[in-house]
Amino acid sequence: MAKSLAVLTSGGDAPGMNAAVRAVVRAGIYSGFTVYGVYKGYNGLLNHDIKEMNLRSVSDILSRGGTILFTARSKKFMQVEYQQQAADYCRSLDIEGLVVIGGDGSFKGARALSNAGIPCVALPGTIDNDIACTDYTIGFDTAMNTAVEMIDKIRDTAQSHDRCSVVEVMGRHCGDIALETGIAVGATAIIVPEIEYDLERDVISRIYEQKDTGKKHFIVIVAEGVGGSQEISHYIQHRTGIETRATILGHVQRGGSPTLRDRVMATKMGVAAVDLLAKGVGNRVIASHEGKIVDYDITEALDMPRKFNNELYEVAMKVSI
Repeated sequence: MAKSLAVLTSGGDAPGMNAAVRAVVRAGIYSGFTVYGVYKGYNGLLNHDIKEMNLRSVSDILSRGGTILFTARSKKFMQVEYQQQAADYCRSLDIEGLVVIGGDGSFKGARALSNAGIPCVALPGTIDNDIACTDYTIGFDTAMNTAVEMIDKIRDTAQSHDRCSVVEVMGRHCGDIALETGIAVGATAIIVPEIEYDLERDVISRIYEQKDTGKKHFIVIVAEGVGGSQEISHYIQHRTGIETRATILGHVQRGGSPTLRDRVMATKMGVAAVDLLAKGVGNRVIASHEGKIVDYDITEALDMPRKFNNELYEVAMKVSI
């Protein structure tokens, strides 16, 4: 029987997941594998929701957001008995490797399956850019570009009415989207969970300083991990007298056609995953480090401490005056 591998997407969807799926399917077939697509994350292994893919199964999906394999979080899969069931099912199909596209939670599932005898390689797919082992996660660039587009539109209204706009962007407990988006839109203040903040010092005083130089409208970016954008908006209006509105961008940032960077990065990572599995290597995470595609042991990757880009934050502070 021909050697086989499978691919699934797990956790929150991210633009570029389809590009990664396409790369795995195409590179897998190129390397002589029969390739299966697993639907709805790890639940697909438990429910036997799996389908053989061919070259045309992944045609015309590069530009599509979301994931054609659908995605879900599986509480069942956290239990050892269900992990063993999934591994047994993979063996019944002669699946010699599994590519998992998702975040930290998905990585833990991949480690569990690897320990159960099914070699797994994980790809970092999340808009949050919150995976410590990699400089870049699939979906991050698209999410930021979507946020910038939305904030540019909000700025038009803020400018027309001499308002302050407080905009909350996604990222869970990671401030990367807020930081880079804030720089890109020329925000007056950027509030992230990694940096301790004081509203008087870091927002109110900056608004007054810019107002004294002739600025009449203001953008304040708040990371999801900080939250409270509505309360921050009320505080700014109360302290400054400037009409202030809060906008939570929400899940619009998770959708949309992936950018060139996400398509290319997802493709490179997908091919790298297949290359490892073709050598019989599993229990690895594909990552980007200093512009190169690398791989780490999953446990090593999960144990890495995440570092916030303090230098980039300092850049933001120097130009938002």
